[in-house]
Amino acid sequence: MAVMLSPDAIRSRFSAAMSAMYREEVPLYGDLIAIVTRVNAATLAADPALAARLDADGETGRLGQERHGAVRVGTAHELATLARVFAVMGMEPVGYYDLAAAGIPVHSTAFRPITQAGLAACPFRVFTSLLRSELITDTALRAQAQQILAGRHIASEACLALVAKAEAEGGLVEADADAFVAQALDIFRWHGDAIVDAATYTRLLAAHGLIADIVSFHGPHINHLTPRTLDIDAAQDAMRAAGIAVKDVIEGPPARAVPILLRQTSFHALAETFRPVDAQGHGGHGAPKHTARFGEIEQRGAALTPKGRALYDQCLENAKTSGMAEAFSAFPDDFETMRAQGLIYARYVWTGVSSSDAPVSADDAVKRGLLQASPITYEDFLPVSAAGIFRSNLAGGPADTYKNSSSQAAFESALGRPVHDPFTLYQAIEDASQEQAMAECRPTLDPVTR
Repeated sequence: MAVMLSPDAIRSRFSAAMSAMYREEVPLYGDLIAIVTRVNAATLAADPALAARLDADGETGRLGQERHGAVRVGTAHELATLARVFAVMGMEPVGYYDLAAAGIPVHSTAFRPITQAGLAACPFRVFTSLLRSELITDTALRAQAQQILAGRHIASEACLALVAKAEAEGGLVEADADAFVAQALDIFRWHGDAIVDAATYTRLLAAHGLIADIVSFHGPHINHLTPRTLDIDAAQDAMRAAGIAVKDVIEGPPARAVPILLRQTSFHALAETFRPVDAQGHGGHGAPKHTARFGEIEQRGAALTPKGRALYDQCLENAKTSGMAEAFSAFPDDFETMRAQGLIYARYVWTGVSSSDAPVSADDAVKRGLLQASPITYEDFLPVSAAGIFRSNLAGGPADTYKNSSSQAAFESALGRPVHDPFTLYQAIEDASQEQAMAECRPTLDPVTR
């Protein structure tokens, strides 16, 4: 009987294939990988304690392969199609992000693995945005955009057949998995041929650069693929030294002794030639340029609890008038203080130290050296940072804030299911690690049974 590949294995193959494709399409992405690899090696060599913690937490192995991508779709049907494709790879929708308040006419989720084992096997994630066509104020242009998108099919029949097979049979055997990876990869490939004429593209671009990017092409081409660095400031300096046109400001919280949440930077988007259709709908001539695809790097810090996130948001608000450094001085910058104040999620492991009496709590066990606590890595995104990256890499269109309110219910209706609450996922990881560690450090008369 043929053996099914695990979703983790399929995701790993897809992530590697996506990285190879994007390196071919955007050669500067290869330069980013080289810079991040050098910076990470230097950071680990200079900080043995960090290296030991990452190794103990199972993050050393994932570091070199870790990527996140970003795509944008135009309709509920396209979003639901991607949800089915990602499900084959064990990727679930986590979180809801409203970018309209920051002047970007989309709302989003992140498809990613949700278990600790899945994240350790392959932490590939895709930030996926859905166009809010109701925010196109020109009613004629809105109707035209909706009509264009209604006639688009982002996945091939062969791809959808393999998705249906995986759904019906509970997975894919190796040959089918390889075929699925090849077919799914085509969804995200850059196609130089547009599906609109030059005049329509110009009108879409005037409405917003992201609207033009979503509506004008055959599908949701990957617009960036992001490796993870352990020192984004050093990586930013290395990008500048290499002559790469990089953002002036790193998005996210300021540099800290204990990094929190997510910091991101990017090189500016490429101006890529494309071919609009002519008035008869055939391939046109000329070489207009589209600006959307860029290279990004990220540094992932600790996941914050709701209490920690509320303090972070308050610091971010205060930074509008006082500056980042001063505003974030209110946020503790050592792990034990953050853990004690309930600002941060922690992973617990037994240190191997024995005790004649059982600890009364995880805190007690940590104080007595029975358990060691370390931060749980933040696996998600920040809407303000995402909007900042998007804005710096899009041409055309207004930068005004959209007045329409957030609509998670509408997004989940389009998706066909609720998104996972990221706080719940982090709490589950903390709880599971604490339960296991406390069980391991429980005193017993027979050490063999520990």
